[in-house]
Amino acid sequence: MGLAYQKKIDAKTCFAVWKIEETAEDLFSRLQLNDIERAYLESLNNGKRNLHWLSTRVLLRQMLNTDEYIDCRVDEHGKPYLANFPHHISFSHSFDYAAVMISKDKPVGIDIELVKSKIIRVANKFMSPTELEFIDPNHTIPHLYICWCAKEAVYKLNGRGNVSFKDHIHIKPFLYATKGSFAATLEVEEEKQIDVCFEAFEDYMIGYAAAYMP
Repeated sequence: MGLAYQKKIDAKTCFAVWKIEETAEDLFSRLQLNDIERAYLESLNNGKRNLHWLSTRVLLRQMLNTDEYIDCRVDEHGKPYLANFPHHISFSHSFDYAAVMISKDKPVGIDIELVKSKIIRVANKFMSPTELEFIDPNHTIPHLYICWCAKEAVYKLNGRGNVSFKDHIHIKPFLYATKGSFAATLEVEEEKQIDVCFEAFEDYMIGYAAAYMP
């Protein structure tokens, strides 16, 4: 199927979602990869990990709309970046979908997750007691996924290690909805405010953030 959804955030920022229905061979044929990338790809187990890696790169190529080689690297913190394009980037994937967010002028973070009941069992590992108080009891599972995706998006936007979802990323109370935004705070060294957006997509939840609030 390929491109399943695309959203423009502003003139220089957007994200897109790719439905993975292709074979690894088909996705591979659409890419230009160097020897290091080929070796890394060969190190992955065949299956979803392989397809996720390939699909995010194919989607990135389509979003950049280029025939040039895309030099996509990973920094010392594991954050992907482009060496030969000016864009900030963020990748995510979950089961049958991959997501990519790009911006020419600001850091970005995106997360996509299949909504499943298991999140209830781990909620207290990434949510503070204060945050758990505002979770809608009638929509507990999707509300928790909004929070998880939001914290993951903030984590990726920040792009640094040693950040605890529970202790360093805090979400201001917000009402459950299938689409919206709310404020989050990243408290590492100095406090940073971030506006996080979210929306339900089929059986998935997407959370994304771009830049820090002034």
